[in-house]
Amino acid sequence: MAELKLSESRDLTRIERIGAHSHIRGLGLDSSLEARDVSEGMVGQLPARKAAGVILQMIKEGKIAGRAVLIAGQPGTGKTAIAMGMAKSLGLETPFAMISGSEIFSLEMSKTEALMQAFRKAIGVRIKEEAEVIEGEVVEVQIDRPATSGAAAKTGKLTLKTTEMETVYDLGGKMIEALGKEKVQSGDVIAIDKVSGKITKLGRSFSRSRDYDAMGPHTKFVQCPDGELQKRKEVVHCVTLHEIDVINSRTQGFLALFTGDTGEIRAEVREQIDTKVAEWREEGKAEIVPGVLFIDEVHMLDVECFSFLNRALENEMAPILVVATNRGITRIRGTNYKSAHGIPMDLLDRLLIISTKPYTRDEIRKILDIRCQEEDVEMAEDAKQLLTRVGEGTSLRYAIHLITAAALASQKRKGKVVEVQDIDRVYRLFLDVQRSTQYLMEYQSQYINEVTIEADEDDANAMVPE
Repeated sequence: MAELKLSESRDLTRIERIGAHSHIRGLGLDSSLEARDVSEGMVGQLPARKAAGVILQMIKEGKIAGRAVLIAGQPGTGKTAIAMGMAKSLGLETPFAMISGSEIFSLEMSKTEALMQAFRKAIGVRIKEEAEVIEGEVVEVQIDRPATSGAAAKTGKLTLKTTEMETVYDLGGKMIEALGKEKVQSGDVIAIDKVSGKITKLGRSFSRSRDYDAMGPHTKFVQCPDGELQKRKEVVHCVTLHEIDVINSRTQGFLALFTGDTGEIRAEVREQIDTKVAEWREEGKAEIVPGVLFIDEVHMLDVECFSFLNRALENEMAPILVVATNRGITRIRGTNYKSAHGIPMDLLDRLLIISTKPYTRDEIRKILDIRCQEEDVEMAEDAKQLLTRVGEGTSLRYAIHLITAAALASQKRKGKVVEVQDIDRVYRLFLDVQRSTQYLMEYQSQYINEVTIEADEDDANAMVPE
């Protein structure tokens, strides 16, 4: 008796990570650029969001370049959330590049090259080209296979029609192979690029929608094309300047885009590309789409990077630069000078500054509601009130971190809803900054502390022999 082998089937579900800003869907503005109280995951910060909306409108019109915006505010006041909202509102066509200030120091290239690549990632080029296309509904595909193996390659005929005309085309071996690969059959609406011979299946004709053929759930029905079979179509490709740089600078060409091994790109290559893009713009073949480069924790950049940013912003091929920092008066990295936000004065002078303010109790409560929905946690009303008070007394980030921890505590006691006792338990388990600092001060003597020995100038001078 033959053994019966049962194959075990498993359901594969898509894993979705819940991030700190995964609830942000946009800036939450109405048609007149007024910020709604709670919309698209955004809560509060109405003046900052309205200002970001004005910048967003300027970006969408594509008329400006080389503008810079600073989002400044205390930690946990939604600076990155505003930048994420801008990215979501821009849509897919406008490029948005996001880096951290410390990121450029860990790459295997110079700091200025890393910044330049980030700049070029945030500038899009919309390239238009006209293509000769044969578009119609397939009436019949007739393929003649050779009777003997020694005969010539197989040949055939393809009958295409539109609402006004019908034509029979002779097919060669390559076209027959392409039709077979696309599984083209009578009733399909196809487009054939005359230059490359590429066949694109647009869908199935509506006239065949009542057929009794087995149809998949993704079958798309389209109208039979009208007019002539041969048409001139405008095709639009959207690429970033960085992608063009990579393709033209490496021996492996576009494969470098997937490997990420771009290395340093020579200035001559970029100059040639800029010249070519400028030619395309004059001929009307291409259009520049200035995007957004967002640099978080901008105070981590040093004085050389700030100097580069000053120069790069003056270039006509510059995106909108949005930077964020939570620092007050701090030292400019790489110097002994202090400045507001750790940014040199000459760059600060170029920035439009958007300020964020701490959230009120009501706003913290609304944000916690949104995060509970995002993390799929059911919480009792009194537990939410307690968590809001915790967020008000400590920080919003700390309160958000307690949501999942409290949900796990609730699961352990087999509760269906997160109660006050769960919040209380995780509050005791995980310390916030204030309690941790207080604990350190109480038990400071039991820790290993770094002792700095500072000698007075007089003592130092006394030690030096005359």
